[in-house]
Amino acid sequence: QVQLVESGGGLVQAGGSLRLSCTASGGTFSSLTMAWFRQAPGKEREFVVALDWRSLTYYADSVKGRFTISRDATKNTVYLQMNSLKPEDTADYYCAATRRTLVTTATFEDRRNYGDWGQGTQVTVSS
Repeated sequence: QVQLVESGGGLVQAGGSLRLSCTASGGTFSSLTMAWFRQAPGKEREFVVALDWRSLTYYADSVKGRFTISRDATKNTVYLQMNSLKPEDTADYYCAATRRTLVTTATFEDRRNYGDWGQGTQVTVSS
């Protein structure tokens, strides 16, 4: 089982930036597909972005051009750089990982394909 610890959440004004971090332990980091999901109050958890072990990336349409995922293998850490934040980006952000080889966009976006999750970090964007 892979342990995931997120950090970097906080309160920011609309138009601002935040960088989230997710550090993994207990697995072979280079072979993991890593993803970020988010869950706003009263809503279902939704896909944000994924980075697979081949370095392919998949972004939700709502964050394309504003968010960037990256990985530092030397630190077993994946980052989510969030720019031009909007109030609708307010949510708890969760890091997820899977050893499965995902192929289609739909499989990357399906949270059921991820077996390991972090505890979440809160992001609040004020208007």
